[in-house]
Amino acid sequence: MKVSHLILFSFCCFISKVSFGQELATTPPMGWNSYNSFGGAVHEDEVKANADYMAKNLKQYGWEYVIVDYCWYYPHPPGAKVSNAPQFRLEDGAYVPWCTMDEYGRLLPDVTKFPSAKDGNGFKPLADYVHSLGLKFGIHIMRGIPRQAVWANTKILGTDATAATVADQASICPWLNHMYGLDLTKKGAQEYYNSLITLYASWGVDYIKMDDMTADDANMVYHQAEAEAIHKAIVQSGRPIVLSLSPKNLKKDMPSIKANSNLSRISGDFWDSWKQLKQQFDHCAEWMGIGAPGYWPDADMLQFGKVSKRGPVLQERFSRFTEDEQRTHMTLWCMFRSPLMMGGNMPENTPFVLQLLTNKDVLDIDQHSINNRQLYRKDDAVVWVSQMPGTNNWNVAFFNLGDEPREVSVNFSDLGIKGSWQVKDLWKQTTAGVAKNSFKQLVNPHGTALFRFTR
Repeated sequence: MKVSHLILFSFCCFISKVSFGQELATTPPMGWNSYNSFGGAVHEDEVKANADYMAKNLKQYGWEYVIVDYCWYYPHPPGAKVSNAPQFRLEDGAYVPWCTMDEYGRLLPDVTKFPSAKDGNGFKPLADYVHSLGLKFGIHIMRGIPRQAVWANTKILGTDATAATVADQASICPWLNHMYGLDLTKKGAQEYYNSLITLYASWGVDYIKMDDMTADDANMVYHQAEAEAIHKAIVQSGRPIVLSLSPKNLKKDMPSIKANSNLSRISGDFWDSWKQLKQQFDHCAEWMGIGAPGYWPDADMLQFGKVSKRGPVLQERFSRFTEDEQRTHMTLWCMFRSPLMMGGNMPENTPFVLQLLTNKDVLDIDQHSINNRQLYRKDDAVVWVSQMPGTNNWNVAFFNLGDEPREVSVNFSDLGIKGSWQVKDLWKQTTAGVAKNSFKQLVNPHGTALFRFTR
């Protein structure tokens, strides 16, 4: 390799490392995502209302991202609750409904749902509004290029290529029929992603959740070439953009996923079901110890408050989790150090939900603790532990996954410590006394107890 080429290669690697390293996602991102409340049909005023709530009630605790989830380009009729809304084809092959798209095959916000996007403004006015509150703005995208762009054979910006020449029409999402994957061996494919991210950067996008990227089941694969391509596109845009890959990913793909993204999911879609919450303990135990500044395994969104106002699962409701289960949910996510993305419609939060989202001690565990791990699981008793950096403080979480009250305990020898320790109950914000050599607690069914040991 020529010296000049070697220098250029090394410089590009340095830029990439900065873009997906210490300067982005240094702690697990915290924010709100529209999907659990509004499916694919959130409206601009609803996004603003959640941003306003975050700025007033949560920003001071570290919450900062406001994310518009999928189908923002799809022309849902007012009040529509259709999830995974399909496109259909006419006799001439044209797609209906026609999604909002520019002449280069890049999807734009539907102006019925996002009026400020008129006249080609895209999401810039909404992003500007979110930024004016001291928050950050994000969007969801699907992997690939719109099928309607392939039918229309739109040009790829800055090239002689067209959508039809770069699309891999055999590469499709199994649950949403809007897109084809890209064949990255074709001239113009990388340039399409470059043009896409350049557009988003011009809008002021700070966070991208990219879907249909990873292996949720046997019918899906990890699209490594497209992960690398979107990574390159973000780097060339010059804007710091956090990249999250969805849905569930497999550990065998971790080297590439970690190199090309900041977050990736550890499970399929998570909802307010005790069965699913119990399963998350298995997923978190499998993925513990992998998160670090720049990359965080994601346990999915927080199922608190009012969900499914406009789909996508079951009827509009407040979370079906009991208060004990909600504390268990929040405690596991924080002990695991998952990104925290609130799923409920926040202006309808109850005082209890607001307390869950604003407990400084609990959030501090998510944002700053180290050596996070499941200490043991015996039947339905689970204990997770972590430490606070620069201190002797330990965080100890007791969980009871059973249907009856259960005593859960920890021996200090298992932590490598001994002697007497002051114990603080982090959820109750009370002193729990002094523990010597061991500590035990009666825990409610499906419940948790979270403590900090200090001396």
